[in-house]
Amino acid sequence: MADTQTTLATVVASVGAVRASADEKVTHDGRVSERSGDEEGVLYDDEGHQLWQGLVLPTEEEKRTLRRVSGKMPVTAYMLCAVEFAERASYYGCYQVYKNFIRAPLPVGSEGPGTGATYPGSQRTAGALGKGSAVASAVTESFKFLAYALPIFFGWIADTKYGRFKMICWGVGICGVAHIIMIISALPTVLQSGNAFGPFVFSLYLLAIGAAQFKPNISPTLIDQSPHKRAHLITEKSGERVIVDPEDSINSIMLWFYMLINVGAVFGIPTTYLAKLVGYWAAYLIPTILYLMLPPLLWWLNPRLVKQPPGGSDLGNVFRVIGDVFANGGWARIGRAGFWDIGKPSVRRAAGSHKRYTYDDNFVHDVRRTFQACAIFLFAPVWQLNDYGLGAAANALTAALDTKGLPNDLFDNLNSVSIVVLVPIMNHIVYPLLQRHGIKWGSISRITFGFAMGTVGGLGYGLLQYYVYKTSPCGFNASTCSEIMPEGVPALAPIPYGLYAIPVVIGAMSEVFVNVSLYGIAYSMAPKNMKGLVASLNLFNSAIAAIIGLAAAPAIKDPNLTWIFFGPVIAGAILTVVFWFLFHHLDQEEFILNTDMNDLKGPEISSDEESSQAVAQDKKLVTDEKKE
Repeated sequence: MADTQTTLATVVASVGAVRASADEKVTHDGRVSERSGDEEGVLYDDEGHQLWQGLVLPTEEEKRTLRRVSGKMPVTAYMLCAVEFAERASYYGCYQVYKNFIRAPLPVGSEGPGTGATYPGSQRTAGALGKGSAVASAVTESFKFLAYALPIFFGWIADTKYGRFKMICWGVGICGVAHIIMIISALPTVLQSGNAFGPFVFSLYLLAIGAAQFKPNISPTLIDQSPHKRAHLITEKSGERVIVDPEDSINSIMLWFYMLINVGAVFGIPTTYLAKLVGYWAAYLIPTILYLMLPPLLWWLNPRLVKQPPGGSDLGNVFRVIGDVFANGGWARIGRAGFWDIGKPSVRRAAGSHKRYTYDDNFVHDVRRTFQACAIFLFAPVWQLNDYGLGAAANALTAALDTKGLPNDLFDNLNSVSIVVLVPIMNHIVYPLLQRHGIKWGSISRITFGFAMGTVGGLGYGLLQYYVYKTSPCGFNASTCSEIMPEGVPALAPIPYGLYAIPVVIGAMSEVFVNVSLYGIAYSMAPKNMKGLVASLNLFNSAIAAIIGLAAAPAIKDPNLTWIFFGPVIAGAILTVVFWFLFHHLDQEEFILNTDMNDLKGPEISSDEESSQAVAQDKKLVTDEKKE
């Protein structure tokens, strides 16, 4: 991995600006020429390859025949993955114990010391507030809704006014305050006083606001670091000429990004044990300590990052395109070929329009792709319901299982552990093997496979719940049986807790194919000045799932839990098939990152001469690959 920690330089682009597709200053070992009849400024080498910002682009024949590989990434990309790790470790380390904290009563007397923990041998789960499954679902799902709905606002405002990095830093500050208040709400004296609910809920929603500022801006900032904006040719040490594929390159770094998210989420294991054995104050303290990694990491990264400056939002131009389309016969072409062509400035001028346009035909193409991306996102919420379970349904399921003294929410952490194990296998074995055999497994194919796996995982939850009801001493009151039965009388279903791990692991595997692919789609299909907003629309999938969970919260209780699982399974199976038929053609399109080197800037760049030097330095990363 080459170390390109300098930034790319440029003048901030105006909204809708069209960048040249080639760098005319580029030097090449062969002769460079312009072909008559081609677009002005497009350069070619003596072998007929188009040149673009120092890169040699493959011909159509080479695209069909040459092997594709992932490109190298600068060290700043991996350090941003570390930033995500620290933030997610603090987030999930707390999130993993929220449901028990809210749902289960505070174990006191012979059951526990009054910290939320339980004494050895107790059949009770760790708990604090005793609000029940319905309230636990309502609070956690409303928190989830805010954390994934508010990013739409913060992603938009980062694109238009403040910039992504500044928004990330603000979110980190707010989350830090939230963590401190959360620790206070879990102190034993506060829990035993009965006054913990207010400060806990305040800290929870404050955490949602901070996470909403951080989350929509971190993945676009990471992808901004990639120098591989278009597919280009390199020659490997063996002499083989290959294509560096921007989709494979982004998929590779986003796999590491997603793995480190889940390395952070593994911290739910120690916090689960801390809640069970020590108390909730300790469970919330450890994530807060991890959170202290963030300020020094961000300080170090600030002068080294490639940054997309706030350049105004393209959102206004999007609405102008839509307005032109519907004002000129678009209603009759909804869902048909040529719908978006109506809004292209060239088509409008050919039809006699004298309107001044601040965007070009390529921008209309980007708008079309953005709406395709949003349509893809709409299929994800049902998959999420199958992956995680609806509301607190999975937590209620495990409350009825014989855990042999283990915390009932411990195996939820196998989701993250499975992803941490699977990502290196996919990155170093499966995807390289497919590349060596010339097999392109596109984003839509990966997402479809993930949707199918998620449906299978949801089926596993439903079957487990069915047999819990059949074998529990309390029948259809299984999740609250330990509170109903007298002390010392068996109150758990004789079903091994280990079986719960099966749907958890299957769901985790589905995430590697779905979530990682959606990150790349959200970035590559968005206009240049809307990437934060479109990334937030991807996150809004979780908000939709949370809305469904909130709406279903009153029903998430015995004896309804079997169909709470089976309902999303049926919907997921149908939607997986529909999704494939609607979008599989997109795997045949060439993957291009439509933010090029001239749309990015670094804070220390102040002149055209410095800009040229910085661009040259970043191109060195690609040159290093060519030498290999």
